[in-house]
Amino acid sequence: MTDIARMDVEMAENKKNPVDYFKALADDTRVRLLNLLSDREFNVNELVAIFEMGQSRISRHLKILADAGLVTARRDGLWAFYRAADMHQKPASAIIPLVKTHPRRRDDVEKAEAMFRMREEESIRFFDAIAEDWDSMKRNIIGGIDLTARIAEKIPKCKVAADLGCGTGDLLPALLASAEKVIGVDNSPEMLKKAFRRFLGEESRVDLRIGQIEHLPLRDSEAGAAVINMVLHHLPSPAEGIRESARTLEKGGELIIVDLERHQNESMRSRYGDRWLGFSPDQIKDWATDAGFNVVEEKSFPLQRRLNALFYRLALNA
Repeated sequence: MTDIARMDVEMAENKKNPVDYFKALADDTRVRLLNLLSDREFNVNELVAIFEMGQSRISRHLKILADAGLVTARRDGLWAFYRAADMHQKPASAIIPLVKTHPRRRDDVEKAEAMFRMREEESIRFFDAIAEDWDSMKRNIIGGIDLTARIAEKIPKCKVAADLGCGTGDLLPALLASAEKVIGVDNSPEMLKKAFRRFLGEESRVDLRIGQIEHLPLRDSEAGAAVINMVLHHLPSPAEGIRESARTLEKGGELIIVDLERHQNESMRSRYGDRWLGFSPDQIKDWATDAGFNVVEEKSFPLQRRLNALFYRLALNA
């Protein structure tokens, strides 16, 4: 069956008027938007920057695509994030491959990558600027809970444990109680400088590396255990971060994730550089399952500022 014939069948099964889909894709900008949104999630401001168009114009195009069932929207506080409908769902499964050959796709992807590099540089500058105050800022959220102890007691004995998004390194000593060697990864040079000062003379056991969680500077299966502690809500794509952590773990290795439960405190974006206002339990479990993990343990507990933490202990499928 040809792509066009399959699309006709899927439209009929979905009880949609084919004209709605053709109308949605009758505009060049909407085809380009669908191309980008099939790769990753964007908010309206990011799309405005990439396409160099007004917000009202971009929003109108997104509404048309959403009404046709070609894109979905995720609300996160005051922000809305868009992406193409699931490639396995109708009608996107038939339509999206047909628009992937747009002649301006390469230019749009390059603009998107440039924008994300700029945003990443802004994030690094933000965390560099607050590196000296970071430990006290975390206490303002965590309060009197000994989160380090809660994590440390769940780390299995292993040769190598990794703290992915280690910041200034306050969790690394606890990991050393269970591992022969620890690796700390962070994208902020200033955070790592402070961590380096903490562990002068311990370079044989503490290995600090600069890098992104979505592109970790670790070999495949290098670690037996890893921690992502209060980091996922800073990432553009938490799912990518979890998948990448799976790559770096040996089979049967364990990952501990601690992060904020979904909330509506918009001030967390400006004060702490948050991109996501927390997560639902199902979001994290779905991402973990897709990355090849089994959920061994999950729980939640209260923090400061009417926030709650989600705690997951995951095991990579053998």
